[in-house]
Amino acid sequence: MTRREFARMLLLSSAAELTAPAGLRGSRIYSINPDRLRESLEALAQFGRNPEGGVSRVAWTKPDIEARRFVMNKLMSDIGLENRIDPAGSIYGRRAGTENNLPVILLGSRIDSVPEGGNFDGDVGSMSAIEVLRTLHEKKLQTRHPLECVIWSNEEGVHYGRGLFGSRAVVGEFEPGELDEKDEEGLHIRDAVRAIGGDLSRIQEAVRKPGQIAAYIELHIEQGGLLDKAGMPIGVVEGIVGINRYHAKITGFANHAGTTPMPERRDALVAASRLVLAVREETVREPGRQVGTVGKLSVAPGAPNIIPGEVNLVIELRDLSLEKVDKIYQRIQARAREIARESGAAIDITRTSTHKPALTTPWVRDLIAREAAAAGFGTMSLPSGAGHDAQMLARLAPMGMIFVPSVGGISHSPRELTRWEDAANGCEVLFRTVLAIDRR
Repeated sequence: MTRREFARMLLLSSAAELTAPAGLRGSRIYSINPDRLRESLEALAQFGRNPEGGVSRVAWTKPDIEARRFVMNKLMSDIGLENRIDPAGSIYGRRAGTENNLPVILLGSRIDSVPEGGNFDGDVGSMSAIEVLRTLHEKKLQTRHPLECVIWSNEEGVHYGRGLFGSRAVVGEFEPGELDEKDEEGLHIRDAVRAIGGDLSRIQEAVRKPGQIAAYIELHIEQGGLLDKAGMPIGVVEGIVGINRYHAKITGFANHAGTTPMPERRDALVAASRLVLAVREETVREPGRQVGTVGKLSVAPGAPNIIPGEVNLVIELRDLSLEKVDKIYQRIQARAREIARESGAAIDITRTSTHKPALTTPWVRDLIAREAAAAGFGTMSLPSGAGHDAQMLARLAPMGMIFVPSVGGISHSPRELTRWEDAANGCEVLFRTVLAIDRR
């Protein structure tokens, strides 16, 4: 028997032992420690807590900096991880493997929030990743691959207006001029990143190459209501949807609201209203999980006694298939031409951005489903309608995501809630999946 075969045998034996009673919660047996996971989440929730019960922990602000210090100096250091902050400000905690020439297994999420956000979005995945490494440390269980827990920098993008900052740094994707911006108070992004331990002058050192990461796994709350409605504890994510955004300009004729007869009006807002309804109608015209939204609209000149002469709005279409998104868009364009002809208003629609879908890796999905079943959990396959750092990592390595239910489908709100048991269930599947990847 070779040394590698012997190490694998030991790992398989140790993993089998973890199915024995290691921690009982009701009738559920866990390998990870559910109470410790809850304690970590509750401790993290103190940083940026607001009166409504959620948190305002916007990236690179004081609450975020304090929370990052807690994660590094308390949670990670307590289990002997080799900690570092990369030039983009992402935190890494590394645990050596028995074969350190192997690529790293990467797991994690982030801890920054939207203003007046909840206590579970990002936090469940981050604290679960740390709990996985704490469990391995506690049980003295060694993996072949080195493991790294990552806390990504500025995923939400509230600060400086662009999200996925840390994970985009890993793939080297920044917009022109992005690294030389200032915020609304004049603070240069270079100084904001320096405040959390990063260094934009060395940003190229954050880039990781294909082959350096064996797989990336991210646990996250669903942020929608599919799992909760189905009573299903685990979601196996098929992929992260693609997003196309379009700017629509509707030009009518501004005129006196009292003296212009109704038949003679070229009301831009009336035409825009019909376009908004067309977006919804064309999105739901075919079966599927695609979504279409008009969430931003401005009206000019914006006076109660003037017929609106111009409206600008943003259309957003999302689906796992950009081909389907384009088909919906073509139907919306056809409706826009019809509306323009009937209303007398000009409608000009242009695409402003495209984010390609990021499909999860089939063999990683299969492992997640298998390990969930082995732990006694039912699963549901579903897409992620929200963006995640995982979509960047999919460009470099095999990628998988595990979802746990969001009660009522509420997220980005102090009312956001994932039950403690559901968080523990997801962490257990994450733990087992990491071991399964390591054995692969």
